[in-house]
Amino acid sequence: MAEKKNILTYEGLKKLEDELQELKVNKRQEVAQKIKEAREQGDLSENAEYDAAKDEQRDIEARIEEIEKILKNAEVIDEDEFDKDTINFGSEVVLYDADMKEEVTYKIVGSTEADILKGKISNESPLGEKLMKKKVGDVVMVDAPDGTFEYKVLEIKRS
Repeated sequence: MAEKKNILTYEGLKKLEDELQELKVNKRQEVAQKIKEAREQGDLSENAEYDAAKDEQRDIEARIEEIEKILKNAEVIDEDEFDKDTINFGSEVVLYDADMKEEVTYKIVGSTEADILKGKISNESPLGEKLMKKKVGDVVMVDAPDGTFEYKVLEIKRS
């Protein structure tokens, strides 16, 4: 079975590449130095600094592997290829949340980049999926475990 493509914006790709570079170049050296210093303290069986450094090394290597896997299956979306009047990858949308009676802004990204705390929602999320291909003035209804929510598209921007 083919691996799922990781849809990324250019911004998301750059961020992952920068993180990978930082982990490989700087973080690996930092943790290697910590391990070296902890070894020099003698008995490793009760050396908390050594154990912590080894745990950190494992975490760094796991993250490097994860990023490399994401990048290997990355499909970078050129946001300029899409119609500016419809919501698609890379669109920043201003919505009116009818239930909360307020405006909310989200950027539509692939699931790899999604971070609701930063206002980035996945095209695969219930809201993101409903918003794809919509235009200003369209209303979408999103079913969630705690009810149905209504959003009206107020504005579509490209970053």
